[in-house]
Parts: sequence; C-alpha cells; structure tokens
Amino acid sequence: MDELTQVRGWDTGAGGLSDRARAAARARLETAITGESRGRTARAGGPDRRLVLRTALAGAVAAGAGVTVVVTRDGGPHRTTVLHTVSAAEVLRQAADRSRTANSDLPVPRDDQYFYTRTHVVHTYLKDGRTRTWTDESWMSVDGSKPSLRQENGKIHHDPPLGRHEVRWPPTVYSELQRMPTDPDALLDAFRRGMKPSTHTDMFAFDEACMLLMGPRVLPPKLQAAAFEALSKLPHIRLDRYDATVAGRKAVGVSHPRANFTFVFDRRTYDYLGLRTKGSSAKKVHGEWKQVNYYYETTTLEDIQVVDRIGQHH
Repeated sequence: MDELTQVRGWDTGAGGLSDRARAAARARLETAITGESRGRTARAGGPDRRLVLRTALAGAVAAGAGVTVVVTRDGGPHRTTVLHTVSAAEVLRQAADRSRTANSDLPVPRDDQYFYTRTHVVHTYLKDGRTRTWTDESWMSVDGSKPSLRQENGKIHHDPPLGRHEVRWPPTVYSELQRMPTDPDALLDAFRRGMKPSTHTDMFAFDEACMLLMGPRVLPPKLQAAAFEALSKLPHIRLDRYDATVAGRKAVGVSHPRANFTFVFDRRTYDYLGLRTKGSSAKKVHGEWKQVNYYYETTTLEDIQVVDRIGQHH
C-alpha cells in the first residue's frame, strides 16, 4: 500500500471551507512546507526523501466530494506537489478494483442447497452513543423451494418455502445471477429497471444494488465489481460523514441522499465490509405508537457457506 492510497482514507468526511479559509490554509501550507524543507536541508546537509504529508484545503464543492490532500515529495531541487481529491465515486471504483482481485473459494450452489451465514450486527444509538452487538446465524434455501431458518436481531424465524408464483429479487439462484450484465452501464440500467435516469430511479438503483450485495448469494465473477462501478456513475452519491470502526477496521460509507442503505468500506484497502442503515424501535406513548430510540445498524457478513441442510455450518 503506497502513501497516496493511505492518504486517500484520511478525513473523508470533512466538510468544505469558505474561500477565505481556503486561501488562508493554502498560505499556511506553503509557508510550512518551505520552512520545513529549509530546516531539514540545513540540518542534514542534503535532501530528505521522506514524504511530507499535509492535509489542507478540505473543500469539496459537490456533496459527493471528500477532502483535498496535498502530498509533497522532497527530491532535492525537483519538488512535486500532487493534489488528490477523494470522492464517493472514486471509493466505489477502488472497491470495484479490490473486488476483481479477491478470490472466493465458495462453490457454485445447487438450487436445492442452503446458504449458511453468520452476520455481526452493531446497533449504535443516536441519543447517547451506546452500542449493542450480537451475531445472527441463518440458513436460507437457495431457490426458495425449501423452508428456511432466519435469525434476525437475535430472534429466530421459520420461513416457509416460496409460493408457486413468488419470485425472489434480486435472484439467489446462480444461473439467474449469471444472466445479469457485468457491463456497468447495462447493469445500472437494469438496477433502474429500464426507467429514465432521475432522482427517484437513481435512489431505486442504489437500493437495488444494496439488496444484491446484502445477500446471501454467491455472485458470478465481475458482478460485484460491476455493481460498484455502476453506482459510481450516479450523480448524487456522497461520502458519509461519520467516523466508524467496522469489524476492527476504520470504515468509510458511501450513500445516496434518498436511499435507505449505506455501503461501508475499509478506509485504507477499500474492502467491502457491509451495510449500514438507520432504524428505530416503537413505543406506546399516551395510547399511540411512536418511533423512539433511533439507531444506526451496521451488518457485517462474517461467514458464508454453501451447505446441504439446516444446522450444517460447512
């Protein structure tokens, strides 16, 4: 991992600066860089080739933009300055690249098998920052023809087989997933269900991609990468401005202002970590049910296996 990639993960949720603040930051940055360079040269008698990293000009004019980072490399008389702006679209493209290099050892599931999943869930309450964590285990019929056992919020649900005319979407049957396009433009059109681009259809496409990656399912090669690249083309995606640790890793979120879910990625490697959404619990107040105890729920898939029966783990 090079220094520039590491820098891309810094302060991705920072807000914009005013023109006056931006100009002041630029002036302080130039002064600091010049002064530090002179001091090192005088002390060491020669150029220092270590990177001098400065975070500056944290201004993005669009909702999807992150921070601008100035990276100065000292190389004697030749000094180069690289300006790099991290955006939600770039995070998705990096996640797509990461997905292409990831290897899955899962077999292609038969229609009569089950997906076994173990999911780590974290509730973070907005009121006081308290967290509650637990692990759910589930066995879901691949084609829906068999009963499934699903654990949600620690509670067990016995789901009957799908009815004769019921269709699961996005599909979980591998042969149906193979028919989905892996060209990002075509996949985005499929997420929009062929409807013209608009704020509504973009929100719908974002939620469709979230449902596809929520699983459980075994995705054909290139489909996950295509999904991330398709979403990177949406005009209003944004970086979530929150600092979180997911599965022990610093995370960054990518969301759509009107969608329900947020994709969560490793801030350094761009590994896909899971999904985040806002929820609440209901309470009866003066005879009426009201939503209380708002929280963020983050789900991370810890394990997925293809098995032959409920109760089997591998």
